[in-house]
Amino acid sequence: MAEEKEASEAPEPTPQFMEVICGSSGKAKRFAPGVKASFALSLINQKLEPGDPHALYIEAVKEGEEPIIFGPDSVLINYGNGWKLQIAESKGIKKLVDIQGLNPSQSTGRVSQPLIGVEYIGKVLLAFVLIFLLAGIFAIVLENLPRLILFINSSL
Repeated sequence: MAEEKEASEAPEPTPQFMEVICGSSGKAKRFAPGVKASFALSLINQKLEPGDPHALYIEAVKEGEEPIIFGPDSVLINYGNGWKLQIAESKGIKKLVDIQGLNPSQSTGRVSQPLIGVEYIGKVLLAFVLIFLLAGIFAIVLENLPRLILFINSSL
C-alpha cells in the first residue's frame, strides 16, 4: 500500500517532445526538444491541407499572460504548466498590417517606375567612355616609358 502511494506521488517525467497545436485543424504536431521554430514551421506548412491558412510563427500562450513569440532562429521551449505552443496563421496577418497603418486595401496611388531608365543607360555609357579613355592614356604612357627612361638617364 505504501509503495503504491509513493509511486502515485512521484512527479511525472517531462515529455521528450514539444507539441505545437495547429489552430485550424486542432491537431498537435510533435517535435524533438531543441528544434528551431523555422524548421517546425516549414514542416507544419508542408503538411497543411489545400485551403488551410499558412503558419506565420509559433507562440507560447497561457490564459491571462502575454504570448511569447518565437523568431525563426529560436529554439522551441516548454514554459511549464498552463503554457502551450500554437501557431499563428496567415488569417491574422491583416490585423498586423492594420495595426502598422499599412492597410493593403488602401491604394497609395503610386505608379511603379521602370527599373532601367534613360538616366541609368546614360551613366553606364559614360562609365564605358571613361574606362576606355583611362585605358588609352595608360597605353600611351606605357608605350613612351622607355623613351622617358632614356631621357632621364641621358640628362644625369
